[in-house]
Amino acid sequence: MSKQIAILATDGFEESELKSPKDYLQQMGWITHIISPKSGTIKAWAEKDWGRDYEVDKTLDQVSASDYDALVLPGGVINPDQLRTNDKAISFVQDFFKQHKPVAAICHGPQLLINAGAVEGRKMTSVNSISTDLKNAGAVWEDSEVVVDNGLVTSRTPEDLPAFNAKMVEEIKEGKHEDQNL
Repeated sequence: MSKQIAILATDGFEESELKSPKDYLQQMGWITHIISPKSGTIKAWAEKDWGRDYEVDKTLDQVSASDYDALVLPGGVINPDQLRTNDKAISFVQDFFKQHKPVAAICHGPQLLINAGAVEGRKMTSVNSISTDLKNAGAVWEDSEVVVDNGLVTSRTPEDLPAFNAKMVEEIKEGKHEDQNL
């Protein structure tokens, strides 16, 4: 059964953290859409410098969480910092939790979940530099390659992408997670 997956990103996302999950999901035969506040293209950050441009499939104005089976939040320092102050992005993320749909966030991506009010009481991981932010927001943070909590999949860094991708697909196949409250 085909699934549709939203990947929410803007300029400054870590390239491997968008490309690897996107490719993995497409290998499953699923449809992925890069969703962004702006149309056109968004520019990747590739480790230490700007990467290539990625085509935006739809803007936040054109979509709702009900259009998708799951949400992926790539990291990068710049990307989540911009998105977490965007009301439409926060609302879009919150709607996935309200609809009990799987959400996968890697590296700095969980910063967006703090602003969406979706971390309190959840077991999570992230890049170490935002661990205190997550703990202060009520998350139960641990230093593991991948952590799953009721449909929420989190990982630390690009090195964790194989485990992140596998767990993300597992949670998407399971579908809605009724205990996933916002």
